Amino acid sequence: MPIPLVNSVASWFLKKRIHQMELFIKYPHEVQHELLKNLISTAKNTEVGRKYDFASMQNYQAFADRIPVQKYEDYEPDIERSRRGENNIFWPTPIKWFAKSSGTTNAKSKFIPVSDDSLENCHYAAGKDMLCMYLNNNPQSQMFAGKNLRLGGSKEIYRDNGTAYGDLSAILIDNMPFWAEFSSTPSNEVSLMNNWEVKMQAIVDETIKERVTSLAGVPSWMLVLLNNVLETTGKNNLFEVWPHLEVYFHGGVSFNPYASQYQKILPKEDFRFYEIYNASEGFFACQDQNDSKELLLMLDYGIFYEFIPMDTYNTSEEKIIPLSEVEIGKNYAVVITTNAGLWRYKIGDTVRFTSVNPYRIKVSGRTKHHINVFGEELIIENAEEALKKVSLVTNCEIMDYTVAPIFMEGKEKGSHEWIIEFITPPRDLETFKIQLDKALQEINSDYEAKRFNNMTLNMPTIHEARKNLFYDWLKKNDKLGGQHKIPRLSNSRQYVEELLSMM
Repeated sequence: MPIPLVNSVASWFLKKRIHQMELFIKYPHEVQHELLKNLISTAKNTEVGRKYDFASMQNYQAFADRIPVQKYEDYEPDIERSRRGENNIFWPTPIKWFAKSSGTTNAKSKFIPVSDDSLENCHYAAGKDMLCMYLNNNPQSQMFAGKNLRLGGSKEIYRDNGTAYGDLSAILIDNMPFWAEFSSTPSNEVSLMNNWEVKMQAIVDETIKERVTSLAGVPSWMLVLLNNVLETTGKNNLFEVWPHLEVYFHGGVSFNPYASQYQKILPKEDFRFYEIYNASEGFFACQDQNDSKELLLMLDYGIFYEFIPMDTYNTSEEKIIPLSEVEIGKNYAVVITTNAGLWRYKIGDTVRFTSVNPYRIKVSGRTKHHINVFGEELIIENAEEALKKVSLVTNCEIMDYTVAPIFMEGKEKGSHEWIIEFITPPRDLETFKIQLDKALQEINSDYEAKRFNNMTLNMPTIHEARKNLFYDWLKKNDKLGGQHKIPRLSNSRQYVEELLSMM
């Protein structure tokens, strides 16, 4: 399709969709409650619907009173039945797809249901909206004059009992309309290759010949790919390979630890970075402004949102609130009800609202990925903000890291143990440690209180990891590529001990 025609079609769609977004921005609570009503009505004759009597459920309060908040382990028996081909358990239409996710805290695989409704009205709708927001903010874009380099999961699609499973990205690629492949690179054949290391070079070989105008993928793995591109081509930066490159859509892990590395290989002030917030369970939010770190919560994708204040999480005082009751600056665990049949499901993420008109968020971490052994309430957002500050002060660059507690023993106080892989190490690791401890105290008052006069916590311990330690750990645990992530913070010493043994 000629570029002017593509731009015309995109412009028509953009105007139509921007109007719809304005509606949910103006009437967020009405949109969410109407959505919940539709979900309940659609599923009233499923097993779950009959169990909780959806037919008589008239409002949010009845929904909240009758249905318990659940985690994956609660859902697993029904999901396994659905994977074996049983229908109408938690959603009325057959579930043909399951997004396989190992998570980062559990080696056991999770299989998240992906219905036709969620595929079309959530995941694919979000992809269109992502482009819509970008084009609305950048009307001079020539993105459609080239291709999008997408980096998806490395798992093949495995089929059984009439159902299939694989990485969410592989499912999305496998179900895209045939014409979508023309605007993407690499080809579906290469995108869905199973061997991650072979696949990486195949992507490089195929994409360096293309006119690439945009990138999409998880920052950690995209960086590996892009460095391979530079190594293969012998170029100094990516604009020497793809001169028309203009935007990178990223999500899956925090961008902060990788920002300086991307700025080095993409050295243009007007290059755009756009963040998205999605998971196997759904697509939740998207950056809707240039140069912003806030994400607009998308309220019309068939997902009803609830939140658990983290100061009550997993306590006898735990409370669940709807969107209308959230407050700016508070940390919340996310609970979702979806058009794939997940009902009041804890996804394991935490967010912080930066605005309630419209509802904008920042992803602050994971409910399982924090350290609170000593009451310090250290979350990923704290750790990454501190690392960013200290990297600037000590002139170093960080590739990857993980943190775990050193438990109290006898009269010995506890502390935190960090393993950090540097691209450019600090000149003096002791100075780095002192500055990191200072930054954490400035950012987190709970940490500061526990560190006061070494009352509960001693100074942290820091190990400089050998090169490729984290990559080798991921490879050893069959977690290369796709949506697999380095576990950042943990209340357990499992990951730290494994990594120390590989140092």
